[in-house]
Amino acid sequence: MKRIIQYGLLTLFVACLAAVGVLYWIGTRDDVAPSPAIAQAGAESAVAGQQLIEQGRYLARLGNCMGCHTVPGGQTYAGGTPIPTPFGTLYGPNITPDPQAGIGAWTADDFWQALHNGKSKDGSLLYPAFPYTEYTRVSRADSDALFAFLRTVTPSSQPSRAHGLKFPYDQRGLLAFWRALYFEPGVLPEDEGQSAQWNRGRYLVEGLGHCAACHAPRNSLGATRAADGLTGGMIAGLDWYAPSLTADPVRGLGKWTAQDIAALLRTGMAQHSTASGPMAEVVLGSSQYLSEADALAMGTYLKSLPPTQSSLDVSSNNQSDAAAQPSNAVMDRGGKLYAQHCAQCHQDQGQGSGLAWPPLAGNPTVTAPSPINAIRLVLDGAYAPATAANPRPHGMPPFGQVLGDNDIAALISFIRFSWDNRASAVTAFEVKRVRDASR
Repeated sequence: MKRIIQYGLLTLFVACLAAVGVLYWIGTRDDVAPSPAIAQAGAESAVAGQQLIEQGRYLARLGNCMGCHTVPGGQTYAGGTPIPTPFGTLYGPNITPDPQAGIGAWTADDFWQALHNGKSKDGSLLYPAFPYTEYTRVSRADSDALFAFLRTVTPSSQPSRAHGLKFPYDQRGLLAFWRALYFEPGVLPEDEGQSAQWNRGRYLVEGLGHCAACHAPRNSLGATRAADGLTGGMIAGLDWYAPSLTADPVRGLGKWTAQDIAALLRTGMAQHSTASGPMAEVVLGSSQYLSEADALAMGTYLKSLPPTQSSLDVSSNNQSDAAAQPSNAVMDRGGKLYAQHCAQCHQDQGQGSGLAWPPLAGNPTVTAPSPINAIRLVLDGAYAPATAANPRPHGMPPFGQVLGDNDIAALISFIRFSWDNRASAVTAFEVKRVRDASR
């Protein structure tokens, strides 16, 4: 009996070994498919992960993240881009997934804290040159998608460059007082009284698009004045004027359609103006990648912003302050210079010629409260951004070596006060200041 039991146990042990061997053989065979349910779940998860990354890639372009986190010729998102401000120079940090130099040790929660609350992984307060004042409106889902994309970029061990701020602005602890005055985190709720398109446009303009970073006036502490909205203002550190994005009929987008705005965002050109200066860089690196639906949504929202009372007054009176009007002598001199150097492209009445040569009549760059953009364009010339829709844009030649300060002042004064334009005169001193600054 004992031998029978031993034989039975041995037989059972051998059978178990055989079963294990069969299972191992099946598991290592390439031609044996896994469970259909498991395979489908894995495939769906991979597709969802890739979709999240692609969504994040789109959002990174919309937010123009490369603009502040990539130096020309440098590794993508490795940081080092100088951001000039009245308080000193800040530098975009490394946001690659390097665990030491970048954000490789961050979690999705850490990234959300930076966008939504303006705080780094260790809880330190971020300077608002990183526009968390607008990014706080980004949804958690979009934040996670953006983080998922950044996890896929090539890591860089390049350390983030230390900021060069003046005292006392280099004391990070003082940001707590600034935030108490000017920052309140919060995601935008849907406005049920508006269309889905309008709500999408507001989300993009006021959130990741952070249009207020350039197009809203700022106070002496660098905070945007919420009550003024997107009424335009000087871009600190760049010496360009960002025009009003409201439905202002004189200095803004009052004569534009939502389609015109969408066209400028995606191509750099529209029937009323052409993107130049910092806006050309935005179109080149960011807004040209907008989907047609998103670009039109942004145009729809911007068209709903009310104009400023000052521009309504100018439009109704059809005249500016007499002290700011150019004299008859200046207008005569400027008119002759315009006929000689400008009319061939921009036409006798400033109406322009197609999209290649934009109109000067009613052009927000021309009628802006500050003439600095017009001065820069006449001095240095300009090209529209080369976009997928307009890969070979026409350009305007520089006239800084052909015309002196007095001539340029007269020419721009003529343009700013001719046809239906009613903007202030330009002085030779203003031209000289811009010329000297660009040397």
